[in-house]
Amino acid sequence: MTVAGTEPLLRVQGVTLQYRTSQHLVTATYRVSFDVHRADRFVMLGPSGCGKSTLLKAVGGYLSPTEGSLTLNGRTIGGPGPDRVMVFQEFDQLLPWKTVLENVLFALTASKRAGRREALERARHYIDKVRLTEFADHYPHTLSGGMKQRVAIARGMAMEPDILLMDEPFAALDALTRGAMQDELLHLWDDTRFTVLFVTHSIPEAVHVGSRILVLSPHPGQVQAELSVPQDSEARSALTARIENMLLQRPASPPS
Repeated sequence: MTVAGTEPLLRVQGVTLQYRTSQHLVTATYRVSFDVHRADRFVMLGPSGCGKSTLLKAVGGYLSPTEGSLTLNGRTIGGPGPDRVMVFQEFDQLLPWKTVLENVLFALTASKRAGRREALERARHYIDKVRLTEFADHYPHTLSGGMKQRVAIARGMAMEPDILLMDEPFAALDALTRGAMQDELLHLWDDTRFTVLFVTHSIPEAVHVGSRILVLSPHPGQVQAELSVPQDSEARSALTARIENMLLQRPASPPS
């Protein structure tokens, strides 16, 4: 959802990202540009190795671009901050010795985003939003994979960041749970209209979850297209086929 005439919340301009292995300098992305506006469900889509997760880490402030710039609210991203919260695909992102409530609460108190009383109210509010109120006193080992991911989402939402960064958060789930979690995310978005930057290599997931999709080429990641997702189911099917055809084509290599 892009609001005409408004400044983007996140602006990525001409970003090239590189990292060095023991033998090579690897170019993960090449001159990638896009804007994310408030309340966008913005999906970065591409095959494995196209640099989409690397881009997400750069937005999170964990990597600096070799070329280009990243700004949030008009300020250059110079490192991690509580205005950006990441949700990963791994189930072990929760502290196993803390309950659901304590896991959500810990993020708030450790970051000093809220005092104890406000943090407790906020933690309970978002646990309720992901429908886990009756499990607030349970420990992670007693939860299913989907429930753990809902706790991680509640923890991220409780921080009330400017943008929620989600790195293939449902990839490790079985197909039925994955579909349910996609719907859960959309219901939560309908309720709170948060801004999300979502990474996936699944075309159906991108079309289902996203309001806009950035299609990245195979390694090194370059922008192939930026597409709005229609509401009509027939138009969505056509968009899915278009993206499938697009990703089968290999773009020209960037200049050395």
